[in-house]
Amino acid sequence: MPPPHSSPSSSLPPRPRLIPRLGSYSRRAVTSAASSSLSPSAAGCHRPLRYAVLGAGFAGLSVAWHLLKHSSKDSRVSVDVYDENGVGGGASGVSGGLLHPYSPKAKLLWRGAEFWKESMDLLHSAEQANVAAGSDGASQDDEALIWRRGILRPPTTEKAADILLENAQSCLQSCSLQVLDTDAAQRLIPGLQVPLNLAVYMPLALNINPNKYLQALFFACQNMADKASVSPGEQKQFKLYKEHIDNLQQLSGDYDSVIVCLGAKATLLPELTNKLPLRNCRGVIAEFQLPLDTVEKYGSQSPSILSDAWLAFQGPRTVSIGSTWQWKSDNFSSSVCDEEALTATEELLPKASVVYPGISKWDYVRARAGIRAMPPLTANGSLPLLGCLNDRIGERRNCSFWLIGGLGARGLLYHGLAGKLTAKAVISGDENIIPSEFTCWKMIKASR
Repeated sequence: MPPPHSSPSSSLPPRPRLIPRLGSYSRRAVTSAASSSLSPSAAGCHRPLRYAVLGAGFAGLSVAWHLLKHSSKDSRVSVDVYDENGVGGGASGVSGGLLHPYSPKAKLLWRGAEFWKESMDLLHSAEQANVAAGSDGASQDDEALIWRRGILRPPTTEKAADILLENAQSCLQSCSLQVLDTDAAQRLIPGLQVPLNLAVYMPLALNINPNKYLQALFFACQNMADKASVSPGEQKQFKLYKEHIDNLQQLSGDYDSVIVCLGAKATLLPELTNKLPLRNCRGVIAEFQLPLDTVEKYGSQSPSILSDAWLAFQGPRTVSIGSTWQWKSDNFSSSVCDEEALTATEELLPKASVVYPGISKWDYVRARAGIRAMPPLTANGSLPLLGCLNDRIGERRNCSFWLIGGLGARGLLYHGLAGKLTAKAVISGDENIIPSEFTCWKMIKASR
């Protein structure tokens, strides 16, 4: 198992306005930063607003981006991200990567259009930053940032087919649905099995490389801070601290607001233990490759497949298959032992083979895993947990605490809007900016 992508550590305080790519700093730099170029006395103006974001995954980098973007033009802002594993080192970095705004039954999710738009906006910003960093993602197909080939959903039961057909009548123009028969589906994916002569095709759905996307979004945050800092009257800083935070009290004296974006690990903070209605679910994803001596290759324009198991193809010879669901797991390791990998492949391969029998020719390479923080089910579906935490943990030293949690298996879809809403609420100090559907979790008894 390769180590998660992370950034090099440095114990030296950063120079003002010079932020190395994917650089990280030590906790000692926090207090020095408060008295450096952002110091009110040094600049002769109001002190800067200082925000701490715990977690460098989908939620953490999204809220960091939006804090930088939506802060007033004449503001002086510092956004510090803390993650002991670096960028994408948690569950976000080992997610599947298929992105679309629909349920497994092809029904448009609640506020699906907004979720989709905000995610696409962040992806666009990340792609621009990726190009600016000197990588266009096109040199090798299996190393791309985004694969734009769509997703195909062939149902395997009559009931599922009827539901898919009904739901497919209502869809977003920006992520349309097309109903295909067997011949049309097999022209897209040769060798595909279509048990019921019906498949729903999402031509604009995406397959994302989670780690590359998170690194590119990190670059985008750095670029925004750098660009703002050369403008008269505006200064923004963005830094990564590759360190573990034991408790929220550790940061309360240094920051105006702390935003907790730790996924399932949020409940490990003593202030939040048994206070969040989240359920842990460990998921294993298995990676396969087509042997080089195999003449057949997966089509260069063929979509990924969504069925009882999903198959996310990253080029003609690489695929990730997921995912298992192990509820109430406390195993946070991304590493997968041989026994767990064998159990996962024995579960996933039969499901994949129903719709794509050719997977039997592919060789198992490795497995990776992560813990999903699953939110409670509401009338609008399983929604992220957003809002202010002061009523749960109490105000401390004029520091407010906020949560983005429970993104579950839809982190890629939810993170854009969740980060934007939270950032605006943090900046204004007004939780009412966040729709009540995302804050009603406070009325639910926490999981134990």
